[in-house]
Amino acid sequence: MAAETELARLFLEHSCKKLFKEWWPRMKSAVEGLSEEQIWWRPNTESNSVGNLLLHLNGNVHQWLVDSFNRQEDKRERAAEFNARSGRSGQELIEKLGTTLDEAARVLARLTGDDLLTPFEIQGYHVTGLDAVYQVVEHFGLHYGQIVYVTKALQGKDLGFYQELKETGRAS
Repeated sequence: MAAETELARLFLEHSCKKLFKEWWPRMKSAVEGLSEEQIWWRPNTESNSVGNLLLHLNGNVHQWLVDSFNRQEDKRERAAEFNARSGRSGQELIEKLGTTLDEAARVLARLTGDDLLTPFEIQGYHVTGLDAVYQVVEHFGLHYGQIVYVTKALQGKDLGFYQELKETGRAS
């Protein structure tokens, strides 16, 4: 039983590290450097803008972590996340996602091994709490990478996320 408790603690700790200490600060700094036009730029009609991805991440994190573990009604309008073409500044989108991530951090901070085994129905899927946390972390990482890629393409510069590796000779 102690090993299961330790495993749950390590899983939640690692999830928080990736979301809140690595990907979120980097994503935030990347988005803060974009103009309004760049936030809503799409390479084609089948692709999403950075703005769409921020709306989508907000909806996903809220639905899968905040609403599910808090037993709140799911009011997500997923299609609207992708249909938006403007309407909010990068700063507004970052603030909205930041508020949701603060709520998610409070949820993750209180979870136990039993919570990770609890069954949920989220977005029509029958999952455990562990599935829900893992889905959010994996999904956030995917879209974090897309946002960073688009930012680098639009700005044509290194964003400096791995400066600590310069001393090892592995930064290039």
